[in-house]
Amino acid sequence: MPMNPIDVKIINQSNNELPSYATLGSSGMDIRAFLAQPLVLASMERSLVPTGLFVEIPLGYEIQIRPRSGLAIKQGITCLNTPGTIDADYRGEIKVILINLSAEPQTIMPGDRIAQMILQKVELIQWVEVNSLEETSRGSGGFGSTGKE
Repeated sequence: MPMNPIDVKIINQSNNELPSYATLGSSGMDIRAFLAQPLVLASMERSLVPTGLFVEIPLGYEIQIRPRSGLAIKQGITCLNTPGTIDADYRGEIKVILINLSAEPQTIMPGDRIAQMILQKVELIQWVEVNSLEETSRGSGGFGSTGKE
């Protein structure tokens, strides 16, 4: 059953195509580097990569920027601050923090797909201050407390 898309206004100042879904079942749209020349990232080097995209996200939503799995496995390049959040009231250019985790220099070419963008509904919290929380079988166990299998 096809989903009903949400209208999101976009300005594209790059020479790249608009972000789009690769397949019918894709969650994220690939976004591309808007570069005047290739960008070489040395091992462990990070860079803020422009996309030339500006969006007007409806209230109640955010856009998340996530790594592309192919870029990560093939070149060792991933996004820092993942997932990156673009708030509904942000109107600046979308930029992606990339890092090269491989041992070799890696090149990002103008127009390369560098990350994926996902529209996500956001629920607001209204705090209810209490003196105790409902008990669970897990309790306060965390950081590996459920064991390794």
